[in-house]
Amino acid sequence: MTSAYGQAGVRTTEELAGFPRMLDVLRATFGYRPKGEGAPLLDFGQYANVLDLGNNIGLAISTDGVGTKLIVAERIGKYDTVGIDCVAMNVNDVVCVGAEPIAMTDYIAIDRDDPELLAEVAAGLRRGAELAHITIPGGEIAQVREMVNGIDLVGTCVGLVPADRIVTGQHVRPGDAIVGFASSGIHSNGLTLAREVLLGEHTARLSGHVAELGRTLGEELLEPTAIYVDLALRLLRETAVHALAHITGDGFLNLARFDAPVGFRIEWLPEPPPIFDLIAREGKVEAPDMYLVYNMGVGFCAILPESDVPRALAIGAACGIAAWRIGTCTDDPERIVEIAPAGLKSVGGHFERA
Repeated sequence: MTSAYGQAGVRTTEELAGFPRMLDVLRATFGYRPKGEGAPLLDFGQYANVLDLGNNIGLAISTDGVGTKLIVAERIGKYDTVGIDCVAMNVNDVVCVGAEPIAMTDYIAIDRDDPELLAEVAAGLRRGAELAHITIPGGEIAQVREMVNGIDLVGTCVGLVPADRIVTGQHVRPGDAIVGFASSGIHSNGLTLAREVLLGEHTARLSGHVAELGRTLGEELLEPTAIYVDLALRLLRETAVHALAHITGDGFLNLARFDAPVGFRIEWLPEPPPIFDLIAREGKVEAPDMYLVYNMGVGFCAILPESDVPRALAIGAACGIAAWRIGTCTDDPERIVEIAPAGLKSVGGHFERA
């Protein structure tokens, strides 16, 4: 059965036939660096890898981009927020392994020399760096009109974590609580499906006011991805957090990336922001696809002992991010993810009706 995302022309990385083979080839590079001089401490599959620098110092590293959200920016002619998205998608992954992000480099591929466009992108990158408390000490701009029609924006972020305090979910236990933290909206995943459903070939709809959104469709789709750095670092300092999850593409299936042999039962969820109902309604997108493609209002999760839930909720409030206890880890070595409010459970790499 083809998902709504697949019908929109997108296959997830895990669905690509060549992906496992690529990982097998690249895993051979792990032995190219001696232990203590840059050797990876984790396998593929975590939000970021960590390089061993010796003396118990780990350098976390991750790469991500903005995706087709840039097409929305191009059609509106507004590029001053996509840099925030680029920073967010990277730093939010790096903190999930317990690291404090310190710097990011960017790569911009563009089809033309456009100083005003680049200045807007830079403004967003600067704002994102300010929110994440990182520097952007370098990068690359490539004018490759033969390869891109418009612009692409990608970043690589690094952070620091003590090698003996890397967080991979290895300490998650049945009975641990799952605390969810609010997203700012669609973030930077599922824009291909959203554009097909809400726009088609009618770009003018981006500038139209949508009553249920309280603003134009373009403003809603370009709302910057929330940056969870302050939140995550406080959780790491002030609670016995066992795992952190950035809820991006694949939705709550991101919980199953943890090492621990447990399942995850989502027992309660907040009302999703109106943009998700709009996509589901206009595109006739069913719940299994919506919860696979989108964050549905929860952009970040922490797994921690039940006794730490009140503190986690208070940290969320102090950081200005709504937070809720949304679920519980279960004794399930198959690591099934259940979303009880939507009547869904994971089967392989997708959701089905329970």
